[in-house]
Amino acid sequence: MKLTLLGTGDAIGTPRINCDCPQCNHAKKNGATRLRTSLLIENEGKRILIDTSPDLRQQLLRTGSPHIDAVVWTHGHYDHFIGFGEFYRVQKIPPVFAAPSVLSYCSDLFHFLSFEKCAVDPYTSVELFGVTITPFIVTHPPAFTCGMLLETKKSRIGFTSDTNRNIPQKSLDLLTDLDLLLLDALVPSGISIAKHMNYPDACTLAQELAPKDYRCVHVSHHMPWDLPHLGTDGETFEFA
Repeated sequence: MKLTLLGTGDAIGTPRINCDCPQCNHAKKNGATRLRTSLLIENEGKRILIDTSPDLRQQLLRTGSPHIDAVVWTHGHYDHFIGFGEFYRVQKIPPVFAAPSVLSYCSDLFHFLSFEKCAVDPYTSVELFGVTITPFIVTHPPAFTCGMLLETKKSRIGFTSDTNRNIPQKSLDLLTDLDLLLLDALVPSGISIAKHMNYPDACTLAQELAPKDYRCVHVSHHMPWDLPHLGTDGETFEFA
C-alpha cells in the first residue's frame, strides 16, 4: 500500500488569500503550499481518495492525473467533499463510501451527478481493493465526523480526520499497533479551537497511541513550517 498526502492544510489553506504573515510569506516566496487535506491510497493497482477537497483538480494534476476507483468521505464540511464535482466529464464518477448521514448530506449537493452511494456504519468495515476501511466516530461539533482505519495484511494506518481531543474510547481502541497515524492539528501551542486539536494535543495523543510514525495534517497558516512531524503536501509513505 502507498499513501500520498495530497494536501495537509485546513479549510483556508496556506498561503491564505490576502495574508502577509510569516508562514504565508514563506509559502509565496518558496512555492510551498498546504492544500486542503486529502489522502490518496494506492493498492493492487487501484486508487482510493479519502476526502475530495476543493483543491482536487490541482492535487490530481500534481500526482500525474491518476484514475480514481473509489472515494471515502469523512464528514460534510466543504473542504472535505466539495471537490467531488471535479470528476464531471473527466472520468467515470467513482463510487463513494461514507457513514449514512455524511453520504446523504454530501450526495444531495451532487444531485446532478450519477454515482454509486455506499453507506458504511461506523465501526463496520468495508474492503476495497485489498484495503480494509473502518470508519470510527470522532468529535468535531457540530458535524458528525468519522476518522478512518486503513488496513492491509501487513500495514495499519489511522486518520483522525477533523476532531478535538475528546475522541471516544471505542475509536481510540482501534488505533493500536499503527504503522502511521495522521492527526488533525489545526493551530500551534497557545491557541485552542473547540472543535480541533492543536499541535500539543496531537503530539500528546500520538505519544499515547505510540504509532511507528505520525504526521500532523489539517494544519492552518498559523503553524510554523519547521515543527517536527508536520505533514507536507506530496509526502508519500509506502508499506510492504
